[in-house]
Amino acid sequence: MRLQIKDIKIVDPLQDRDSVGNIFVENGRIVSKFSGDADKIVDGRGKIAVPGLIDIHSHLREPGEEGKETIYTGTRSAAKGGITTVFCMPNTKPVIDNAPTVEFVLLKAQKEGLVNVFPIGCATKGLRGMEISEIGVLKKAGIVAVSDDGFPIANSQIMRRTLEYTKMFKLPVISHGEDKELSKNGVMNEGKNSMVLGLRGIPKQAEEVMVSRDIMLAELTGGYLHIAHVSTAGSVELIRQAKKKGIKITAETCPHYFTLTDDAVKVYNTNTKINPPLRRQEDVNAIKQGLADGTIDCIATDHAPHTEEEKNREFDLAPFGIIGFETILSLVLNELVDSGVLSLSKAVSKMTSNPAKIFNLEGRGTLKEGNIADITIINMKYSYEFKKENIVSKSKNSPFIGRKFKGGV
Repeated sequence: MRLQIKDIKIVDPLQDRDSVGNIFVENGRIVSKFSGDADKIVDGRGKIAVPGLIDIHSHLREPGEEGKETIYTGTRSAAKGGITTVFCMPNTKPVIDNAPTVEFVLLKAQKEGLVNVFPIGCATKGLRGMEISEIGVLKKAGIVAVSDDGFPIANSQIMRRTLEYTKMFKLPVISHGEDKELSKNGVMNEGKNSMVLGLRGIPKQAEEVMVSRDIMLAELTGGYLHIAHVSTAGSVELIRQAKKKGIKITAETCPHYFTLTDDAVKVYNTNTKINPPLRRQEDVNAIKQGLADGTIDCIATDHAPHTEEEKNREFDLAPFGIIGFETILSLVLNELVDSGVLSLSKAVSKMTSNPAKIFNLEGRGTLKEGNIADITIINMKYSYEFKKENIVSKSKNSPFIGRKFKGGV
């Protein structure tokens, strides 16, 4: 099939391009031009084409928790949000710590998925933090990184060996920065609001202690460290200083960490219960600064679907997590681009070219000739209200339901 997108503004950070032009696609690849007529022509006037968004942190729940999400529903939700590539975390049931489970996810995605799906493998067997997974086997099966997401690798020796071992495969180790003893039984950020609400708090140091340790181990080993879901000002500064020292470290944050504070918890809405928790305004400001100065490389969703029955419980008992596929782009446009924190090109790079580079995704993250034709078209003038009944994800646990956005896919 030959597709032409006519007269569209093309924003491609990797090519430093920001101009109106045409995009030609033939047999799933971007070409300079093709002879003859297009099979389909899309009028791009007034719209923007960017490389397909890459979400490096999500939970598709399959296998094992299909009541919350499936590869079928999750990839359609991602597509609605402009995401063309999804990384799925390994804390499924069973966990992704062996080749057959990796192959199951890839086969399911091939048969039922609407976007590209790349599994992340367990760093340790069973996510127990006691024994390193057979990472070479997992890499051969198709993983793009390893992580025990949801759990830190508490044993420093195991974390050291993981960073050392993954070097030979050029696989990043994605760190879940949480000291479980410090965060134990906590349900929100520790501070004034947790005291007033009578909820047990999670101190910012629960994140920062583990981020600091993992940076030290990355420096010791020379391994590839990626810090997930950064939420505190202290973590941003630790990562900034580590980069200045030349340590191989990259980092991501999520839209809720530059949009909401722990004030959102005041109404006891369990859709504001997230791990790490929503922090204070100074943390939000630091996250924005970290994005602006390049300390934080990527923006990811940490899409974590849960059923209404699970979320419709007392705040203490409800699970952590929110969905994020369908709001990521609008939140980035509204909170970062419109406010001048990031240019559109810089914002796009944090969801396209940067993830592609960090995780070695050849042929993705740019609209360069010869690349895979993953393309997202943005309408900056499009306005909508994010309504529960319009959510494509199987779960509806979002704190942004009812919010009005300008700009979308």
